[in-house]
Amino acid sequence: MRLMRSALSFLAVLTSATALSWAPSASAASTSSAASCEIDRPVRFSGLNWESNLVLAGIERFIVEHGYGCKTSVEIGETLAMLAALQRGDVDVTPEVWPGQIEVAWEKAQKSGKVLAAGHVFDAGEGWYIPRYTQERHPELKQAADLKTFTKVFADPEDPSKGRIYGCPAGWACGTLNANLLKALQLEDQYTLFAPGSGAAQKAAIISAYKRKRDIVFYYWTPTALVGSLDLVKLELPPFDQAAYTCMTDPKCEKPVATEFKSNQVVTGLNADFARQAPQLKAFFTKLNVPDAAIDDTLGWLENEKAEPDDAALYFLRKYPDVWQKWVPTDVAERVQAKL
Repeated sequence: MRLMRSALSFLAVLTSATALSWAPSASAASTSSAASCEIDRPVRFSGLNWESNLVLAGIERFIVEHGYGCKTSVEIGETLAMLAALQRGDVDVTPEVWPGQIEVAWEKAQKSGKVLAAGHVFDAGEGWYIPRYTQERHPELKQAADLKTFTKVFADPEDPSKGRIYGCPAGWACGTLNANLLKALQLEDQYTLFAPGSGAAQKAAIISAYKRKRDIVFYYWTPTALVGSLDLVKLELPPFDQAAYTCMTDPKCEKPVATEFKSNQVVTGLNADFARQAPQLKAFFTKLNVPDAAIDDTLGWLENEKAEPDDAALYFLRKYPDVWQKWVPTDVAERVQAKL
């Protein structure tokens, strides 16, 4: 997504300021002299390593640079490490925060007064999936709890005595959710919760199994090009219960109870001091909202074209001016459009 380090990941943030491939030359910059940034330093974005966040960061950076006359940079890290950086003021903007993923940490961050949520970027979801061909082979497999009797179908190649569930990449906060859900469903003794080394590795493993018609069960989220492009079945979970879900997001949850994943209203995370210093940029981030059809199409284009996130950002900006021009004043929109 739409999203996600574990609570143990409040570690030092790996930072890297990166110049956009579309960064203007000196002569190009002079043509947009009417734009004057509200702050006298680069606007620092969180560079979280999943597709939708990287595409959003590209869209936002292009608008901030060319529409508002600001320089930008990206700080590379994972969700909770970046949340800590957002509170410290080491970063100004996190394009994609899933409050439901990190309920306790996010609530604490907001109560600190150092972080605020802006707007409603899009709605996102999560779940455990199997390919439809797997359910056709095993029609009795409908609920996540049914996995108890299918360990051989999903045998772990490293420990065939157990099944394997492909969880989220190592260190993402959804690892806590998945680990607690595994415990709540009493699958700990039957399954290994495998954490791929990265989002790309997770995606590659799923696509490889799908192409070969191999049985696989895995965690994934929406909106993503992968879920939209494959014929999948989402395993059923008990109806959503807020108290149970809150406990599942906590790595210290002692007695997790199974519940459906929470639908996430994704927001933009802003450092509070930055928001006060840059009210025009805050207004932009507050208005930023991407329709499901537009984000699904953009991520699908990214997947099909084997493109880079910055390319997908330009694809979105060129194809959906009717969407992004609603986020900004007319003069900002005109400057952005001139650079496309």
